[in-house]
Amino acid sequence: MNQNKESKQALYNLCAAFIEAKRQTIQHTIFEIQQSLTSETKSSAGDKHETGRAMLQIEREKAGQQLAEIQKLQEHLSKMDSKIIGATIRLGSMVITTNVNYYIAISAGRLEWNNTVFYAISPSTPMGQLLMGKTVGDSIVFRDIKSTIIQVL
Repeated sequence: MNQNKESKQALYNLCAAFIEAKRQTIQHTIFEIQQSLTSETKSSAGDKHETGRAMLQIEREKAGQQLAEIQKLQEHLSKMDSKIIGATIRLGSMVITTNVNYYIAISAGRLEWNNTVFYAISPSTPMGQLLMGKTVGDSIVFRDIKSTIIQVL
C-alpha cells in the first residue's frame, strides 16, 4: 500500500514538473517579446514599424493566454488529493488496464515511473470520460480497442 502512495505522489510530482516547465517556457517567451517590443520602439519608424509592433503585441497576448491556461492547470493539480485510494476511478486515480496505464490528473502525456509508463490525462478528455466512475473488472472500448481495468489506486 505504501508503494502505491509513493507511486501516486511521484506521478503527481511529474505532472507538477510538467506544468512548471511549460510555465517557464511561456514566461521566457513573454520576456523575449517584451525585449523585442522595447527594441522596436527604439528603432525604425513608419508603417513597417507599426506592423512589427502590432505583430509582437498579438504574440504577447497569445503567450499571456497560454500562461493563464497553465495557471488553471496548476490550480487544478493543487486541488487534487493524491493520497486517497478508492475502488472507483476519480481525479487522482492511478488506473492499470490490460493495455495502458493512466493517471487521472491533467493532460501531461507520457510519464514514466519505476520502469512503468503511465499516461497523465484529464478527466475531461475522451479517455478520461470513459474511465471516470469505473471500477476493477469494468471494460472500456476506445478506438476499437477493448481494455479491462485491472487495478485502481
